[in-house]
Amino acid sequence: MKKTNPIWLLTLLVMLPQFVETIYSPVLPMVQEKFGMNEESVTLTISLYFIAFALGVAFWGIQCDRIGRKKSMEYGLITYGIGTLAAVFTSDFMILLTARIISAFGISVGSIVTQTILRDSYDKDNLSKVFSWIGIGLSVSPVVGMITGSVLASSFGYPSVFITLCMLAILFFMLSRQKISETHHSEKEISMNILIRLLKRMLCDQDIIRCCLLIMSFNVLLFSYYSLAPFIFKENHYSSYVFGYSSMILATGTFAGAKINRYLLFKNIQPNYLVKVSICIAFISSIFVWILIGTGIYFLIPYFFIVMAFSMAIPNILSTALIHYKSETGSAGALLGLIYYILIGSGLIAIGFIQNLGIACVLFSGIGVCTLLLFGNKKN
Repeated sequence: MKKTNPIWLLTLLVMLPQFVETIYSPVLPMVQEKFGMNEESVTLTISLYFIAFALGVAFWGIQCDRIGRKKSMEYGLITYGIGTLAAVFTSDFMILLTARIISAFGISVGSIVTQTILRDSYDKDNLSKVFSWIGIGLSVSPVVGMITGSVLASSFGYPSVFITLCMLAILFFMLSRQKISETHHSEKEISMNILIRLLKRMLCDQDIIRCCLLIMSFNVLLFSYYSLAPFIFKENHYSSYVFGYSSMILATGTFAGAKINRYLLFKNIQPNYLVKVSICIAFISSIFVWILIGTGIYFLIPYFFIVMAFSMAIPNILSTALIHYKSETGSAGALLGLIYYILIGSGLIAIGFIQNLGIACVLFSGIGVCTLLLFGNKKN
């Protein structure tokens, strides 16, 4: 299929959900003080965000096959904008929570619709290379998000974060309307029976279960930092500026992992081998996070290697996840996202109760190791 969509815009759209989440992370202590909530309640705004994101992935992925990729993208960005606008004006924690859920449901189009467009446009071999390029873009989004959130929160207060997100919704809606071309021209009704049969088929597919567990493991490792680290920095008397700039260390690790991954793929190293190596790196690094968690912020050193492993693994997992579901890419992508984002949200709810970054890292990197041992190699 002709590749008419600009890769720079697709990369930005894939980056957008991660930017949206990380820009919010520095304001968590401010939200806690403003609304008089405990840490568990405030971190709930992140875990429920991922549950809503999962439902959005399922909904918009199905709409990709029903009404097309372009319309799904535009409607999702409108929904996201409504959620961020509501968050700007609220002084009630439950309304803030609801606004976060609405915005998460909408912004999920940046993940599912963009991935579907890419899978429409590239074959298996080129898709891995495209995802490795996007992985480099994803390495930039956390540092931009966290520094932007820190600067805005410290200078103008936490509402400025939601104002910025609302403006981004307008900008990306306009860009998508002008630049995105439809890659799927057969609009059709997707019956519930078809979806249920597809879901059953995917749940019986060991490769899909393996992919979902690994994606969950790596994402919970990453977002545990954004959920719990702000409070660690606060306990050690560091400002939100310092927490924001800590993302530069993590972004460097993510960028390094993405570049290493891209280099090795062009050297014809198999994606499955890179995933195995990444799992081992993440587990060993998690042990060091656990050891160093009580020594100030020195745990950032092993976290560098966790995010490096993340950026090596995730592009390879995603690029090969649906190679046997080409005829139903949108719906299969929706259900895949639904499964792994529900797992991510559930994992982050558990993190909210654990409230210990070191234990959380060892637990969820251990899940990645167990998944590798139980399910072995992915079948191509």
